[in-house]
Amino acid sequence: MIFTNFLSAIAFVLDKTLDIYIYIIIGRAIISWVNADPYNPIVRFLYKATEPVLYRVRRFLPDLGGLDISPLVVILAIYFIKAFIVKSLYMMAYRL
Repeated sequence: MIFTNFLSAIAFVLDKTLDIYIYIIIGRAIISWVNADPYNPIVRFLYKATEPVLYRVRRFLPDLGGLDISPLVVILAIYFIKAFIVKSLYMMAYRL
């Protein structure tokens, strides 16, 4: 019973963390469309929180002439993780 609750809690926390990260990526994409102050603490947080992931994805994407689709690719990957890993953790927890 304790292990079941533990797995369920891990799945829940992972699900909510991924939801928050999706909103951070969307905020970063919106900030990139406007001329935001790069010294603003919120803008700096958005760049620091997303740039390591987006940079790794950009290395594998073809050059589309200034169009950055890396946020879209990362959001799709997060939805895949939520559908596969989080759902699997929930199912494992309820089967025990």
